[in-house]
Amino acid sequence: MFTKIYSPYLFAKFSVLVLTIMIFSGHLAAKNLNAYLSYTVFDSPAEGPYIETYLSVAGNSVKFIPTSEGKYQASIEILTLFKKGEEVINYDKYELFSPVVDDTLAMDFNFLDVQRYSLPLGVYEYELQIRDVNSDAKPYINVQPLELAFSSEKINFSGIQLVDSYEKTIETGILSKNGYDLVPYLINFYPAFRNKITFYSEIYNSQKILGENEQYLVTYFIASTDHNKPIEQYIKFKKETTAPVNVVFSEFDITNLKSGNYFLTLQIKDRENNLLSSNQLFFQRSNPRIKFNLDDLADFDPAKTFVGGINNIDTLKQYIRYIEPISDMQEQSFIEANINSTDRETMQKFFYKFWLSRDNLEPRQAWEDYLHEVNKVNLAYSTPISKGFDTDRGRIYLKYGPPNSISENYNEPSAYPYEIWHYYEMKDGQRNKRFVFYAEDIVTNDFALLHSDAIGEISNYRWQYLLNKRVDAGYDLDRPATIDSWGSESKKYYDLPR
Repeated sequence: MFTKIYSPYLFAKFSVLVLTIMIFSGHLAAKNLNAYLSYTVFDSPAEGPYIETYLSVAGNSVKFIPTSEGKYQASIEILTLFKKGEEVINYDKYELFSPVVDDTLAMDFNFLDVQRYSLPLGVYEYELQIRDVNSDAKPYINVQPLELAFSSEKINFSGIQLVDSYEKTIETGILSKNGYDLVPYLINFYPAFRNKITFYSEIYNSQKILGENEQYLVTYFIASTDHNKPIEQYIKFKKETTAPVNVVFSEFDITNLKSGNYFLTLQIKDRENNLLSSNQLFFQRSNPRIKFNLDDLADFDPAKTFVGGINNIDTLKQYIRYIEPISDMQEQSFIEANINSTDRETMQKFFYKFWLSRDNLEPRQAWEDYLHEVNKVNLAYSTPISKGFDTDRGRIYLKYGPPNSISENYNEPSAYPYEIWHYYEMKDGQRNKRFVFYAEDIVTNDFALLHSDAIGEISNYRWQYLLNKRVDAGYDLDRPATIDSWGSESKKYYDLPR
């Protein structure tokens, strides 16, 4: 384990939308305690692979008590565990102290704790327990998967660290990397007032794989999760010369990036344009200022396109509803705001532009192929009150494609009826992802999404509790793992899809 260094770095509190569907960051709440957790994985040539963790605690969510000097201070007890099954590979337990304040009205700040832990390569369960020492509230327990998968036989990226702010290093500390002190940005959400996304990553083994003093190209770009294709105005290139470690430290101006879900993607290519390595990080942007522009629909006659044959207004509205599962946030906002008030020609133009943006050569064929899939999910997943495309299973199917396997269990003794879907690779490029659906009313075809490890979807590490809540009268939000239930197969199907 690396020497533990506490950085009492203060930064202004800002208002954010807390996401519960993130891979690299999340919101923790234990009664009144509020904190944000994020981490990045690195591979030091000298010391080997490690995880760098970032924990930010809201000062106004913890209890301050008087000090012997007549001032006030809070403290948080933190327990960190890295486990493989029941075996603890690395752990740390310590007390995190807030800065000292003169009075309890001056607590509108966050205090930051940064740690580094050495770990062998492998897959782990990363567990964090935090407790307000001066409060009677129970500790909060957060568990999430962690993988360190660096290879000595190819070029690797480290994780991608989002950066809140930075300055040149004067005295080397826990925040220092390659001449800069980097204050981490702990959430994957960028509200409208944040107009830059700054990021840091490291490249390993380029010299070993390509040779000394060889050049290669690093490309970084922003892509919508709906298409996973680079957005033209958000692409940058950088030539690098091979070294034991190369650094990618850059930023994009996202002032005009519309609301939506995105990937920040890094790629390495050789002189022959062969892709050698890549990494990507999900983030979400909220930018209400950028709206769908109706003027963009005014420069063509829909009657000269395939949508000219869709003249029935109710049919057109239904078709537009069908595309909601694969629409981006801006398109969804337009649909919700205009579906019942816009004239037929405008809707025809919107519908045509939607499919032209998906396939500018064969928009009609793209729509017909999609409609075929909609008809399939309407037949399979409709309920007494919803058509299949408007259910959770229908939405996931249409957005990501058919799963590679479905584990169905409708009669397990302790659980609600459930299905676990597994994808080897989804349409947006994510791999080895799972979705857990369950029917809480037991008797209908209405299966709700309970948990997924896919980026951008609801994530609930207590999903097994909720699945077995039917018989578990002692359901407790603070318990980190499910009880053993007779006949339970959900964990097996989740870990080993059939």
